[in-house]
Amino acid sequence: MKILTSLFQALLSERTRVKVEKTILNIALLSFLIHLVIIYLQKFNIIDIGGNSELLKNPISAIYTPFSFILIYEVYLLIYYLPKSFTTYITKQYEIITLIIIRKLFKDLSSLELTSNWFEIKGDLKFTYDIVASLLLFYLIFQFQKYGKQKFEDKTEATDFIQRFVKKKKIIAVLLLPLFFVMASYTLINWLTGTPISSTQLPILESINNLFFDQFFTVLILVDVVLLLISFFYTDEFHKIMRNSGFIISTILIRMSFGVSGLVNVILIVAAVLFGLMIIIIHNKYERDILSTNEKMQKLHNDENET
Repeated sequence: MKILTSLFQALLSERTRVKVEKTILNIALLSFLIHLVIIYLQKFNIIDIGGNSELLKNPISAIYTPFSFILIYEVYLLIYYLPKSFTTYITKQYEIITLIIIRKLFKDLSSLELTSNWFEIKGDLKFTYDIVASLLLFYLIFQFQKYGKQKFEDKTEATDFIQRFVKKKKIIAVLLLPLFFVMASYTLINWLTGTPISSTQLPILESINNLFFDQFFTVLILVDVVLLLISFFYTDEFHKIMRNSGFIISTILIRMSFGVSGLVNVILIVAAVLFGLMIIIIHNKYERDILSTNEKMQKLHNDENET
């Protein structure tokens, strides 16, 4: 247990989070400047690296690179909040997929074709889908956070069970952090070694958007299933089991979205977050009714003792 505490403090303490945040932000800023310099060097024919790449045509597309590092920080935050708050952990999943869409928007902005045939151009249609989806997701995540923050205190709840559950979640978080680091490193190395550097052959943008995160959400599905199974040791309440099961379905829908593109991709992502929101709303209604019933029974019991 001392080893777990030491590892948790070293990897996922508040002090470490602040250090990681500063490091990632500095790297993001530096990567933005480097990307911008490469774009202008390419523009003035000083260098020639993948002249047909959308990421090297317009300075706006340089924002794509720092956003990739911000997404890495969001992955860290997801693991950071796992032992602390399950709803915040799920919220981070939704924030990550939304930021992936926002990142695509910056890339698409650099290649928009402003014509009267807007809805006949594939690239412009994708931009339209993504910008509408980002607004919808922003609002749905806001609602999810609002309902997720609602607390229902029950003094009869066994706090020792909760503490044991949190300890198990800490173990999972400590294991996840190096796993995701290895996954990200392997994906990056594999992509770099398999990518020919020429003026006519650079990786497809859709494959870059999905890079690492399709495997990432696959692992999250497995983690959610493990959390669901562990929760059976501490509660048999139907509404909590439904909540945790619903979040797994939501994560699966997000993972499925990486296998499609266009409107179907957007529909799956919005449906995933909407489904999660409905799950948390219904769960909270259950909690409110149970708490109200317990208070009435307690009051009745007190009245009987007084008489």
